[in-house]
Amino acid sequence: MKNLDKIDRRILYELQRQGRLTNTELSERVHLSATATIERVRRLTRDGYILGYSAVLSPKMLNRNLIVFIEVKLERTTPDIFEAFAKAAMETEDLMECHMVAGGFDYLLKARLPDMETYRSFLNDTILALPGVRETHTYTVMEEVKNSREIPVLTQED
Repeated sequence: MKNLDKIDRRILYELQRQGRLTNTELSERVHLSATATIERVRRLTRDGYILGYSAVLSPKMLNRNLIVFIEVKLERTTPDIFEAFAKAAMETEDLMECHMVAGGFDYLLKARLPDMETYRSFLNDTILALPGVRETHTYTVMEEVKNSREIPVLTQED
């Protein structure tokens, strides 16, 4: 964030909270002219700070209320197994997140599914079929306390 000034950070903050703001609304919130604001947004996009825009969907309305986290241990931790696992995970539609981690297991996965029956099938038919999987441990979410995609961009001075 070294190259970002206070206004850049405010633009990122506002767009992260509400990506459908019009340029006029955004310029009012950051106290800058519409022309200067759009130029900053274009620069922030070009420089890779803004990766895109998306809608936040309702898991309840889409029957995806069950959240599970799955620890995965691989049979071997070799580059070819890591590559094969990562490629297969990227192609697994029901996986929302896949993270290679350091510690007692190799990957942490997150999925949203309709129910426990669907989860059991997903585990047996999909997760255990991923390349190199030796062992899994699942944690079922009982209550989602906080779920945020926002990255802190404002400082105390902002």
